[in-house]
Amino acid sequence: MLHPQFRWVSHKGDHFDRDSYLKSNTEGQNTWHAQILEEPEITILGTAAVLTCTVKDDVSNSAGRRHYRMPMTQVWVHEGTWKLVAGHAGPLIESP
Repeated sequence: MLHPQFRWVSHKGDHFDRDSYLKSNTEGQNTWHAQILEEPEITILGTAAVLTCTVKDDVSNSAGRRHYRMPMTQVWVHEGTWKLVAGHAGPLIESP
């Protein structure tokens, strides 16, 4: 579902293209347990769509299991099928 020209900016400020994003999530130390999108809003503009929400991630890595919550924006394009072309997550929302 990732567009060939996909770009992502993480909550840490890391920049990824499609290949580096896939590698970081499949060959890295992250194990994803769950991801929940809170209050998603989608705006469709012709063949483009913007998704905004608050995302809750449940991830394990070398530091242990962590829960993150942060705003997230994704940009999708429709080229026969919907593909994710760009996104950004962060900054982290502190847990109460």
